[in-house]
Amino acid sequence: MQTISDIADRIRAEFVEMPGLRLTRGQVERLCGIESKLCQAVLDALVETQFLGVSADRYYARLSSGPLRAATWARASDRPVAS
Repeated sequence: MQTISDIADRIRAEFVEMPGLRLTRGQVERLCGIESKLCQAVLDALVETQFLGVSADRYYARLSSGPLRAATWARASDRPVAS
């Protein structure tokens, strides 16, 4: 069984290994083989720590992998709650 820390490490490694990578939550779920609520919790934590940002079109990308326009990226608190 994977821990939350293991999953976060795996997601960070994917984004570090592939600069410019942009994934939706569903793509991260399939990549890591995890369920939706757990995936969202890990992605939220990575956004809160400012490792990832989430765009208005719901793609996650590494914040330090290149210049991002502030208008394109939402803060974690701006995102709608997934049901």
